[in-house]
Amino acid sequence: MSKIPDLPGTPVQRGSEQEAWLRNFIGKLCNLPHDRFPGSQPVSFGKKDLDRLEQNDYWVCEKSDGVRVLLTILTNDQTNAQLVHVVDRHNSYRSIDGIYFPHYDFPERPLRSTIIDAELVIDTDPLTGKETLRMLCFDCLVADGTNVMSKDLGSRYGRLQNHFYAPYARMKRDFPDSVAHHPFDIKVKEVNASYHLDKVFNVDIPKLQHGNDGLIYTPVATPYVVGTDKNILKWKPPSENSIDFKLVLRFPPLKDQATTPDLHAKPIFALHVWGGGEGSRAQYEPYDVMHVEDDEWEEMKASGEQLDDRIVEVHWDPVGENWRMMRFRDDKPHGNHRNTVESIIQSIADGVEKEVLLARCDAIKNSWKQRQTQRPPRPATSQQQQQQQRPSISSTVLRYGPLASSVYSKVGGPTLVGAFHR
Repeated sequence: MSKIPDLPGTPVQRGSEQEAWLRNFIGKLCNLPHDRFPGSQPVSFGKKDLDRLEQNDYWVCEKSDGVRVLLTILTNDQTNAQLVHVVDRHNSYRSIDGIYFPHYDFPERPLRSTIIDAELVIDTDPLTGKETLRMLCFDCLVADGTNVMSKDLGSRYGRLQNHFYAPYARMKRDFPDSVAHHPFDIKVKEVNASYHLDKVFNVDIPKLQHGNDGLIYTPVATPYVVGTDKNILKWKPPSENSIDFKLVLRFPPLKDQATTPDLHAKPIFALHVWGGGEGSRAQYEPYDVMHVEDDEWEEMKASGEQLDDRIVEVHWDPVGENWRMMRFRDDKPHGNHRNTVESIIQSIADGVEKEVLLARCDAIKNSWKQRQTQRPPRPATSQQQQQQQRPSISSTVLRYGPLASSVYSKVGGPTLVGAFHR
């Protein structure tokens, strides 16, 4: 299993006025009637979803094995000050200091309020072993003060690339010292049309420097949905599908004291499923048990770690016909909801192997191309109409020779303005 990164930054105190203000402000930027975590969540992939890939345009990318976060940039339009935070699925905020995001048109000005959906991973250089905390960005909720959640994925991804990442990448290229002390590197995750799956498996995944946890299929035409989005599909090989439960240890009683647990004995590893609720109102109930070998139990005890009352990721072992532990998931506030658990179990039973996905790609491609030919052409924008009406340079007689350079002209003038090359 890959290493799960610790979140960078300084935690904002839970229950504080600052946290309440941040949650409320983010909720307003996202046009939400609540202040809960505004991120979207996928559903598990099943055989029926093969038809969905044929019937709709989807983008696909590898699912990184890391920590899901939102990057929030809150900019004061009067003072130009930026407040930067990462927000995890607990809806906990961590302040990031000493980081700056420039505007895409005016780099001497700050990018206005922006919210980016991302995954934090630890990339390990295979030659040097050097570890780099990296934020892989894949969607955009708010860009430069404008909510784009109602737009399609292509538009949101364009804002992510052009408004957020491109000016940051230029700053990193031209002024490397300005990002030398940033707590993480930033990249945009590469996406592909759903029928280019062979590239994802054979090119994208092998060159990763972090763990892979399957695939994510995201529909091109739908808006960003807060909470569970049944249109976003999470694929894993059936044998690798996992579920998050709360682990509860149940020790047997002492032989001579029936009401006292024997804490030196091997316990029952009970798996409890989440039924909803938060905090003290969170509802958990017994669901199944996890199998642990005797030598594994000895290693657990020797680690000195707390085991009880933690979220644990497990997978189904078809040979032993039992649940087996993969790792603890302290980055998650709860185990999977009861409905999600049933969905994942169904996807294990109704799972799709890699070879079946690849075999379907030609049909997916043909359907995609056919939809493109059936779509009416988009009407030209006023800017495009003006460009069409302008005579081309090749058809124009040049009467006056080349333009002279001028300090007032964009053609001439200084090559360095506001610390950025023109």
